Amino acid sequence: MYPYYPYIHHNGYYHYVAYPYIHNPNYYNYYNDYMQRQQVIQGQATWTEGGPVTKCGIAWSDFLYMTAAVGTNTSYQCGQSLKVKTLSPQLPREIIVTVVDQVESYPANKINLHKKAFEALGVNPSVGIINVEIIPSPILSQEKWGEYLLGITQSAYPGYDVIDYGFVEKKEVAPSRIRETFLFELKSEQKELQIRANVIYNPNTNRVISYSIKEVQ
Repeated sequence: MYPYYPYIHHNGYYHYVAYPYIHNPNYYNYYNDYMQRQQVIQGQATWTEGGPVTKCGIAWSDFLYMTAAVGTNTSYQCGQSLKVKTLSPQLPREIIVTVVDQVESYPANKINLHKKAFEALGVNPSVGIINVEIIPSPILSQEKWGEYLLGITQSAYPGYDVIDYGFVEKKEVAPSRIRETFLFELKSEQKELQIRANVIYNPNTNRVISYSIKEVQ
């Protein structure tokens, strides 16, 4: 299960307690080809309420239910982030979901969203199926910590959908101390936010030392 940690809000920052980070290669050793990462697929989205067991070993309830299943014949891997955009000009919505399950013989151009993610696109579940674009995350080597901070940001801002994110910088701040910074774009029906998120970790042990998020606009 994806780790969430307690936080304390102080002077606009969310400060997190340092816990060991357990590296699971199934989460992050994906993306075999750069162009596959960038490929935009026009397809369809359906929805499910998930279940207690997934092939990825990641719960449907992780990432505040912004989760999805894909076909085993796609290039998408467990733990990968995908941007899903509606194609209707009357309903221009987009969200970021995490792949938590894989389904045999499922069409490569379809994605099965959790019901809450489907609703986050502004669609009534009674519709059943909608046309969408599926866009793999553009982040490359920084994907590991980007997804780590994505889950934290989603947890800290209930009621907001993360619609985009990008890598800002990677910097050595001390011996055996690396800081990576990401910028997240969040949107609710009333407001849009930009969140700057940092994680400091020991690259030799993959242990988190500290992390924080702050609204920048």
